[in-house]
Amino acid sequence: MCYTYRMKQRNPFVIYGYEGPKNFCDREVETEKLNAAIENGRNVTLLSERRIGKTGLIKHFFERLRKDGQRTTVYVDIFATASLFELTSQFASAVIGSMDSRLDKAILAATRFFKSFRPEISVDAVTGTPSFSIGLQRHHVKATLKECFEYLEGRGECVVAIDEFQQIGTYAESGTEALLRSYIQFLPKTRFIFAGSRHHMMTEMFSSAKRPFYNSTQTIPLDRIDRDVYYGFAAKRMPRTSGFTRKTFDQIYSMFDGITWYIQAMLNRLFERESALDGDVNAVVDELLQEKSWEYAALLKTLPSGSVRLLKAVAHEGKARAVTSGKFITSHSLQGASSVQIALKRLLEDEFLYETEDGYVVYDRLFGLWLARLP
Repeated sequence: MCYTYRMKQRNPFVIYGYEGPKNFCDREVETEKLNAAIENGRNVTLLSERRIGKTGLIKHFFERLRKDGQRTTVYVDIFATASLFELTSQFASAVIGSMDSRLDKAILAATRFFKSFRPEISVDAVTGTPSFSIGLQRHHVKATLKECFEYLEGRGECVVAIDEFQQIGTYAESGTEALLRSYIQFLPKTRFIFAGSRHHMMTEMFSSAKRPFYNSTQTIPLDRIDRDVYYGFAAKRMPRTSGFTRKTFDQIYSMFDGITWYIQAMLNRLFERESALDGDVNAVVDELLQEKSWEYAALLKTLPSGSVRLLKAVAHEGKARAVTSGKFITSHSLQGASSVQIALKRLLEDEFLYETEDGYVVYDRLFGLWLARLP
């Protein structure tokens, strides 16, 4: 199928990062809730599935605070961290990065204030661009973390967002939650947004009386963007000549269960084309699945056969209930209920599957569509 690409106008459907309020859809209620909580001295737990848009919301809220000029903002994503040392290194880098837009001033400020670590400058051999890193010693981790919090508190009003906060629950070191809580509770000028995508871990952290962060935050859940609001946003930005209709949008919204990232990815590709008709939607899905096919095929090879069979079964159902029932097992030629239960537990822990109110779904919706096409 031949089509032409749209190159002259900047694509308004952002997939990665945050590019300002102009191309940010809705979240007005959630933004106001965040603002009210911070203004009134409350820390926040922000909960959502992955790819719903929590990081974008945080960046959008921080842009609002930046324009007001009243507070310093620090954002750190700790999803890739596996220890308190890595958390501290990431956090220290984010704190230093918030100091000043000029690297030399940031280095100078860090050298004067921090005692437990030293900043380091390296220069890219090809581009000549300087970059900043933290010379952190493992035996100074706790001291460095404390200094970071003290530095922020000394700067006045500040908001810190820690994304994928549930990751601290996977660290080998015991007492990480208690350590963080012991620092955070004595910071009257610094407010925190703890964002997470694993509901059971985040709920346990903030709702269990046995945990250090019990009852210490206001919880703000983040759900799908309203279908009508999202359509209005998309229709205003899609070229009139594209043939984009409500029917086309509803097809996309339903196909991806209203999850922001996938909808944005589809709209981004449709904007790139000269048309956005029903046939184009199917063509874009085919295009995305073809691009990901090698990755998905390689991923399947890493899983046990029982897990693969269960994944395929759930994908073919779309949303699957009672996966350990005799009817489900027989209809999808699975092994016994105990084997399915073991595979289900593993797939949920590794976030291949996700449990919703309507049943189990493949967490990566594109992966689910790809699996559903397999025999």
